[in-house]
Amino acid sequence: MQEAKLILEDGSKFSGFSFGSHAPTTGEVVFNTGMVGYPESLTDPSYRGQILVLTYPLIGNYGVPGNEREDNLLKFFESEKIQVAGLIVTDYSHEYSHWNAKKSLSVWMQEQNIPGIYNVDTRELTKKLRKKGTMLGKIIHDDERISLRDPNKQNLVAEVSIQKPIVYKKGKLKVLLVDCGMKNSIIRAFLKRDFSVVRVPWDYDFTTEDVDGIVLSNGPGDPKKCNEIIEHVKTMLSKNIPILGICLGSQILALAAGANTYKLKYGHRSQNQPCMECGTNRCYITSQNHGYAVDADTLSQDWREWFTNGNDQTNEGIKHLSKPFFGAQFHPEASPGPDDTEFLFDLFTRAMK
Repeated sequence: MQEAKLILEDGSKFSGFSFGSHAPTTGEVVFNTGMVGYPESLTDPSYRGQILVLTYPLIGNYGVPGNEREDNLLKFFESEKIQVAGLIVTDYSHEYSHWNAKKSLSVWMQEQNIPGIYNVDTRELTKKLRKKGTMLGKIIHDDERISLRDPNKQNLVAEVSIQKPIVYKKGKLKVLLVDCGMKNSIIRAFLKRDFSVVRVPWDYDFTTEDVDGIVLSNGPGDPKKCNEIIEHVKTMLSKNIPILGICLGSQILALAAGANTYKLKYGHRSQNQPCMECGTNRCYITSQNHGYAVDADTLSQDWREWFTNGNDQTNEGIKHLSKPFFGAQFHPEASPGPDDTEFLFDLFTRAMK
């Protein structure tokens, strides 16, 4: 039981015991209030450069699944590797039991050089982050010297995007997925609907592509750093090809339409965020992972707010009044769940048809 510390930028310290790798790390400290889904969350590219605090007390009890592949994608993960910089939990379960488990969470993190700390009062830590907002932090073990690093100053999207286009299958409709840090479940959602799926890098010029629809994916960091894709989307807004923006993709769509985005105090990260549909007051429980949001007050008269967050009333989706352009701040593919809003893919499919 090696001791480890999380040190925040305000000087506060949280001590515990190390699991996973014993390497030091630094990043932006954020919290997730979901109860399950740590294999999916840890491999979500939207967490790039972040130290993740899981508020649910017991973590690791169902282990980690294997590396089986389906449709050239890891079947049980959201990307090819762990994306978080580090992990903070209250109670790490050294014993695991699950029909699909192949290894422990600690062994998996060791394999990919990701450090973790358990026996931390994550309730106190979360209350601090909720009050002060997300902060930079670092994990150290033997008083290593490591400087704090702000991942939001980097172009994180360029780090997690693919380098060249990938075609997954041939289907009736052709959808182009712009990879800003795309979760595998977005690709799966279209594969099961019998699409031709073409995945392209974040800075790929798709303005002359012959496709039935375009999806702007989720991803990490500040959307304003994605200048190349914003300019490409501006060009496409003059056409009638359906566009769906998911998470970061919704923010990019808003920026291309002339609206503004801003950094949230501590973000929305969980599988239990309530979203209200504007005009109907219908509430959906959604999966989310983002630290930035669209300023709905800056939308032009051609756009309207589609969803709002039931907790803080921030924007959760936008919609063009006359053209087939949609943006959802939450994850309709929802992995981990719930899948309450998967109907957005069907809505987008009808728009393409």
